[in-house]
Amino acid sequence: MYSELFATHATVTAVKSMIVSGLFVLVPAMVIVGASGMSLGRRRKDAPALAKKKRMPIIAMNGLLILVPAAIYLSVKANAGSFDTSFYAVQVIELIAGATNLILMGLSIRDGRAMTARKKNARKT
Repeated sequence: MYSELFATHATVTAVKSMIVSGLFVLVPAMVIVGASGMSLGRRRKDAPALAKKKRMPIIAMNGLLILVPAAIYLSVKANAGSFDTSFYAVQVIELIAGATNLILMGLSIRDGRAMTARKKNARKT
C-alpha cells in the first residue's frame, strides 16, 4: 500500500510484478509449512493445537482464493497502466485479506509458542 500512496505508477507496477514473481516461492513454501505443521500436530488434542488446526484451512483458503488472484489481477492491471476504481477496490480487498491472514498466523505463532513452552515445562517436572 505504501507504493500506491507515495510512489509513481512505474514503481507500483514493478512492485506488483515482483509480488507475482514471489508467489512461485511463497505458495509452495506455505504448502510445506502447513503440511509439516499438520503432520507434527496430527495426534495433539489440546486447545492450542486444535485452534491452530481450525485456523490453517482459513489461512490457506484466504490465500489461494483471495490473495493470489488479487495479486495477479493487480499486477495485470498495473502492467496495463489501468489504475482505476477496480484496481483500488481489489487493493483494499487484498489488504483486508492480508491483514486477516497476518492476524490468524500471529495467533497460530502464539499458540505454537505456548505449546512449546508447555512441553518444556512438562520435561522439567
